[in-house]
Amino acid sequence: MKKILIVDDEPNIVMTLEYAFKKKQYEVYIARDGKEALDIMERHIPDAIILDIMMPEVDGYETLRVIKENQKLKDVKVIFLSAKNKATDVEKGLSMGADKYVTKPFSVKQLIGSVEDLICS
Repeated sequence: MKKILIVDDEPNIVMTLEYAFKKKQYEVYIARDGKEALDIMERHIPDAIILDIMMPEVDGYETLRVIKENQKLKDVKVIFLSAKNKATDVEKGLSMGADKYVTKPFSVKQLIGSVEDLICS
C-alpha cells in the first residue's frame, strides 16, 4: 500500500485530501506543521509528501530542507501545495528540491494524478 503524508494546517484541506487518498487505497498520515511531519517520518517513510509552506512551528521550506538532508528521506517525492503563487515562490520551491508545486485553490483530482505520476513512474 502506498503511503502519503499530508502536511497542512488547514483542517478542510487535510480532511478533503485524507478522504480522497484513502478512497484510492493510500495509507494516509497527517501532520499540521513541519515539526509534526518530521516526527512522523522518523517512524513511517512515505512514498510522497504533500507539503504546505505557510505553517506554524516549522514552515514548509525548512521541512523540505531537513528532508533533503536526510539520507533515508531525500528520495521521497515532495509536492508543495501553497497559496504562495508568485513565479518567484514556485521557483524557490522547485529549486529547493520539490518535485512539483501546486497552488491553492487546486483540483483534488489533478493533485492525486500528480502524486500518482511521481510515485508510479
